[in-house]
Amino acid sequence: MRRMFISACASVVIVAAATAGCGTEAEPGGHGRELTAAEEVVVRRAEQMLVKECMEEKGFKYWVGALPAVDDLKGDGAFLTDVGWAKRHGYGSRLQKKAQNVHRDDRNNAYAKTLPREERARYSDTLLGSMSSGTLTAELPTGTTVQTSRDSCLADAKGRLYGDFETWFRAEKTATNLTPLYQSDLVKDRRFTAAVKQWSACMRAAGHDYADPPEAREKLPELTKGLSEEKAYAVEVGLAVAEATCANETPLARTARALDNEYREKRLTRYGDDIAAYERMSLDALARAEEITGSTA
Repeated sequence: MRRMFISACASVVIVAAATAGCGTEAEPGGHGRELTAAEEVVVRRAEQMLVKECMEEKGFKYWVGALPAVDDLKGDGAFLTDVGWAKRHGYGSRLQKKAQNVHRDDRNNAYAKTLPREERARYSDTLLGSMSSGTLTAELPTGTTVQTSRDSCLADAKGRLYGDFETWFRAEKTATNLTPLYQSDLVKDRRFTAAVKQWSACMRAAGHDYADPPEAREKLPELTKGLSEEKAYAVEVGLAVAEATCANETPLARTARALDNEYREKRLTRYGDDIAAYERMSLDALARAEEITGSTA
């Protein structure tokens, strides 16, 4: 259970941001902020519009399909703190099914399948690129190396949005993979463990006897076994609401948020330039996306 909680807590800061309905505070060395969920939707729409333009220039059809709603981008964290979101979506099981259906029904996938084999391969290479056309490499803070194609419609769209795809790729991969550098220490911090114990007591008083949020989610299938879809969803929502309510009524939410800021401030100074670039380029992309889409968050 401890290992699960350490892993889950990689998203503590995301939960805090989603609850507040605004971007996280500026990171150490940063000069801006992360985008809100609503702003992220605007950027994703603009990116898809630019991909469509590029694909059509290359002779292919492309559709801007269904994009995630604001609620779709929330709730993915170590524990829930947004009671309203929990009331609407529980732990997000129906949102996950919706996302799977969107992927299954995607017109672009259907279109690609109608193409002759060689054209289908060219379609994929045009959209996503191929390693033979040149790659970009980034080393994550954890030491893992990731690669992406530097020549594709997706890369072109990101380059037009963020200003420089290569710089963005490396800054984004660094800035969004920093939590593992301190998460194991954070969840062992006595202030955090004390807050979890208070959360557990709150849940027990509400009729849910769990040591920590991951245990509650782990036991959910047992609670819903044999129930109709509607009743199972009602159980999911009830447990999720209790989790979020107790996170706010005890010190858990604010302690996690404060510790995340504290640990990032102490541990991530060396990544200040990457974080600053990530924040600055994200806000630049938002400004461009608002012009492209004609809409604001």
